[in-house]
Amino acid sequence: MPGPVAAVVVAAAKALVDHPADVAVSETVHRGVTVLELTVAPADVGRIVGRHGRTADALRTLVAATAHHHGVKATLEIRGQDVR
Repeated sequence: MPGPVAAVVVAAAKALVDHPADVAVSETVHRGVTVLELTVAPADVGRIVGRHGRTADALRTLVAATAHHHGVKATLEIRGQDVR
């Protein structure tokens, strides 16, 4: 079950992309920091990154604010699904 920070990322990402079924977030802890890895369809990476990275920055700010509210530290990494 995803934590509250991951749930916020999933909700925001699904609202932004064309293929919400392909949105996935994995959550790991590395040196006391929760690392959220957002994976989306290759066609949706541009929508998540946004112009000049503004949407990605906004998502990272949302992650930081939610994590702070819950008393943890968290970062967001954005990945596109591998196409093979």
